[in-house]
Amino acid sequence: MNTHSKYKTKQKDILINYLKTVPGVHITAREVCSYFAGQGASISQATVYRHLEELVDEGIVSKYTVDGNTSACFEYMGTEAHVHAEVCYHCKCVKCGKLIHLHCDEVGSLQNHLLAEHSFKMDPQRTVFYGLCGDCI
Repeated sequence: MNTHSKYKTKQKDILINYLKTVPGVHITAREVCSYFAGQGASISQATVYRHLEELVDEGIVSKYTVDGNTSACFEYMGTEAHVHAEVCYHCKCVKCGKLIHLHCDEVGSLQNHLLAEHSFKMDPQRTVFYGLCGDCI
């Protein structure tokens, strides 16, 4: 992780300010572009993608790639995120594609069991449970 920003631009500042308004939310680059288009902001899709990747490299944003069929999701973490980040698993609805953060002690127990009994360490950022969300049941 690179802790130094390459350079600061007005567009990058606008992107960061927007991401700060949606903390704890998974958002795709396409959704970011749609938001800015709706606001009349002149930020190109290529610029949004480039700045999101820079923010991932800087540790300000986390990137989640669930599978090869859906767009990557991004989440604003802030500048101190990796020091204070909570363990977070994910649930993906196979019907509507919704990606849900899962903060659950029971899953943490499963992680501990897998390590102790099966010598397998789960990676929370890459662990995805597939099923149906509440809206699709």
